Amino acid sequence: MESSFNTAENRNGSVPLPTTIHHHTPRQIVEELDKYVIGQQTAKKAVAIALRNRWRRQQVATPLRDEIMPNNIILIGPTGVGKTEIARRLAKLSGAPFLKVEATKFTEVGYVGRDVESIIRDLMEIGVASVRSEQVQNVRKQAKEAVENRILDILIPPIKKGISFDVSTPEEEDENSVTREKFRTMLREGSLDEKMIEVDITMDASSGVNVLGPIGMDEMGMNLQDMLSNMLPKKTKKRKMSVAEARVVLEQEEADKLIDMDAVTKEALYRVENSGIVFLDEIDKVASRGGAKSGGGPEVSREGVQRDLLPIVEGSTINTKYGPVKTDHILFIASGAFHVSKPSDLIPEFQGRFPIRVELQSLSEEDFVKILTIPENALIKQYCALIKTDGYDLIFEESGIKEIASIAAKVNDEVANIGARRLHTIMTNLLEDILYNAPDNLEEKTVTITAETVQSKLSTLVQNVDLSKYIL
Repeated sequence: MESSFNTAENRNGSVPLPTTIHHHTPRQIVEELDKYVIGQQTAKKAVAIALRNRWRRQQVATPLRDEIMPNNIILIGPTGVGKTEIARRLAKLSGAPFLKVEATKFTEVGYVGRDVESIIRDLMEIGVASVRSEQVQNVRKQAKEAVENRILDILIPPIKKGISFDVSTPEEEDENSVTREKFRTMLREGSLDEKMIEVDITMDASSGVNVLGPIGMDEMGMNLQDMLSNMLPKKTKKRKMSVAEARVVLEQEEADKLIDMDAVTKEALYRVENSGIVFLDEIDKVASRGGAKSGGGPEVSREGVQRDLLPIVEGSTINTKYGPVKTDHILFIASGAFHVSKPSDLIPEFQGRFPIRVELQSLSEEDFVKILTIPENALIKQYCALIKTDGYDLIFEESGIKEIASIAAKVNDEVANIGARRLHTIMTNLLEDILYNAPDNLEEKTVTITAETVQSKLSTLVQNVDLSKYIL
């Protein structure tokens, strides 16, 4: 089976990115991010340039292309201002393999915790899954036809032609063929979906075989479970299910037969190495507090995590079950609030691998108004859609929206600044009674949220600082 992936070298020696990896201009990237993230233009520009540079590098001729390293970025700013959202939307926009990890999950080698090399293994798994799902779409039509024939063979078995022991007549064969076509039409119309049939399902030979080993075995590149499944013969098991259920199960099975996994792995490796993005969240949690240099304990462990991350960020080769992966051209975006520590508390070598630093601003009352209304996934739009399912129209007046924003800003100032996440807690408390009573209230079908509604519901909570701490 020929691979449909476009990784052939062109005349100037550069390898074009596969067609699924999109190459927008920086301005287009920022415009797209504006749909979901309010403000933070400096951060948006930095990530837009970094993303465009991935595509630019692919257009450069071979000798120099390998020397162009990605400019890794550190996003600095309080919680809830859009750091993670920027990275998440960037990944969707680029179509590139993307992994978000929290730096706190990893520990220095020798301590109990995850090994930092698992970041690249996980990224490779994401790359393979992404390419495989694309290939499933490409072979879906063939898989559906094969499934149709398998189900028809169960419902109306075809008359087999023999050489000397054939007792079927041409008339019987014609009748069988006509009946099969009638059933094929019924199958496509869905009128046989509820019919129960017995299907042979291929079972994984290695399922139920537990591989026992030392702690951390799951982090090893060699996947013994996969090795066993390749060595042991495939078994089939008869299962009774409806035609509709069988169609789903068999489609997956037939698609697996049609996909060239070697081509999928090769393409995934190419994408991960050339356009992969790793988002390291909470990087400030592995910085030594205020540059403290203690003789042992947690500070040493934090520094150890940085030192373990360093070779991956600098560029090294990590063994995975799909083969070695070079990390030289993977883009790393780190983020942290840096409340207690500063970016300068990170070890100098680690700082050096993140040349671009962007500070994100705290959100103002005006920003909260925009966050509630402008983004495509704005909270107000979400709640209006939710309550619409009960046959209600939820209307937010401008004064009501401004009051919600005002309360969010006030509570953030007085209690703790958690950014836009404060809007979630305020909206939950504000709409609690409406959401609870909606299915049973058959009279009132329109609910309007005004400034007075917001004040009457939340004023007690806002005025009492202790209550605010626990509830808002």
